Amino acid sequence: MAEARFWERIRAGLSRTREGLLAQISAVFQGQKSGELLAKLEEALLSADVGPEETSRILKALEEKLPARFDWNELLDAVEQIIAAELKKAERAFSLPSGLSVLLFVGVNGSGKTTTVAKVGKWLSMEGRKPLLVAADTFRAAAIDQLKELGAAVELEVVAQKPGADPGAVVHDALAHAKVSGYDVVLVDTAGRLQTKKPLMEELGKIRRVVEKLLGRPPDERILVVDATVGQNAVSQAQLFHEAVELTGMVVTKLDGTARGGAVLPVVRKLGLPILWLGVGKEMEDLVPFRAEDFARALVRG
Repeated sequence: MAEARFWERIRAGLSRTREGLLAQISAVFQGQKSGELLAKLEEALLSADVGPEETSRILKALEEKLPARFDWNELLDAVEQIIAAELKKAERAFSLPSGLSVLLFVGVNGSGKTTTVAKVGKWLSMEGRKPLLVAADTFRAAAIDQLKELGAAVELEVVAQKPGADPGAVVHDALAHAKVSGYDVVLVDTAGRLQTKKPLMEELGKIRRVVEKLLGRPPDERILVVDATVGQNAVSQAQLFHEAVELTGMVVTKLDGTARGGAVLPVVRKLGLPILWLGVGKEMEDLVPFRAEDFARALVRG
């Protein structure tokens, strides 16, 4: 999918967030700053799951930025610019060192993690890399089968063992295979059952140690896959996984139908995590590198 078409999907996906935001403030808009306008804007931002701290920052910046009187476009421009400036901190061009690299993907079940692993694998393949996919979510047989099917769809090899196998051993064998077979990037899918937090975090820690032992460094990227529809819960999810593996970035998925698109702002602010890609839909091409200005425009203007 061409990037222009993808951003059309992003804009459409964020329509529920955008419509909720604009409907509330347009009802009281009179071309000047007022307590009623700011109160409605605050309500709209909170409804979009921007969060109280980020909402407060946006409102303060807006009061400083806007003149005494302004038209509708000036108001939207100001909101867009403030959000874009916040999200600029989350922009980072994705790059990997030469030689064998490891990408560790984490996230709760249902976040679109396994699909994202395959999407990123395809993206890397199109960038000239030779990816190997690893099914280290051995707790769920369905996750292993899903990655095998997706790997076949994008024509990438998948290393997998039987359900219940030790995830650390699966990763160990995959890295050994990658070294002798000429792969230059290994993408590891992991379990995401937060209801068993302690065993899961221990499992992720073990996988990290396996990589460190074989490569002399932790996984090059520890990527959180977060479902945009969970809103503020994304913050607590990110904090839990950050404790386990020291996250380096995230992928935001399921942007094609959420009223909570603003939740990326508090995650970026609280953890300082870059957003590497955005995902919309289930097609393997439905992935695009994150751009702050484009996202802010899609959120505010469509």
